[in-house]
Amino acid sequence: MKCICIGRNYVDHVHELNNQVPDEPVVFLKPDTAVLQNNAPFYHPEFSSDIHHEIELIFRVCKEGKYIDEAFAMDYVDKIGIGIDFTARDLQQQLKEKGLPWEKSKAFNQSAVLSNWLPIAQFPDLNQIGFELNVNGILRQKGHSSLMMFRLPQIIAHVSRYFTLKVGDVIFTGTPKGVAAVSIGDQLEGFLEGQKLLDFPIK
Repeated sequence: MKCICIGRNYVDHVHELNNQVPDEPVVFLKPDTAVLQNNAPFYHPEFSSDIHHEIELIFRVCKEGKYIDEAFAMDYVDKIGIGIDFTARDLQQQLKEKGLPWEKSKAFNQSAVLSNWLPIAQFPDLNQIGFELNVNGILRQKGHSSLMMFRLPQIIAHVSRYFTLKVGDVIFTGTPKGVAAVSIGDQLEGFLEGQKLLDFPIK
């Protein structure tokens, strides 16, 4: 499986990092070695002193497809959850300044945290979903799917032009404002519509 991630999908987050608002989805990948599940601890890597949390809505691909039409895009996902896209912000900035790819700052081991999955059928309107992240019991990020610049059908149609979607792939849909560094000893809790789906430490 692979994680297909969308960057810069919330205007407030784009502005907080002083990035340009994109006119199409910004896409990057994380491999299966990046996945961290079952609320296992995240071990802070030694190569960065500025690892940021980015909480996101995530969706599980249930059917193989490519060049998918927007009208049929929702047939290709069946589960929803929340994930954290950990980013080595200091390393990312160095790579960006050199015009180099982001992979080392985005796709490293354990950088794609996945919650347990819930059936999409439990959520009648995917454009009206709230989610949030607490760090040490304090609200750090609060997002709502209605604020995404590119909605899920658009994302699926766009990425499937370039990458074949396979069963078990995960789509990360972007993070709202409030990203910040994590420290050893922090406890992260993620909520989807008030239901706690993530609860794990930084070690």
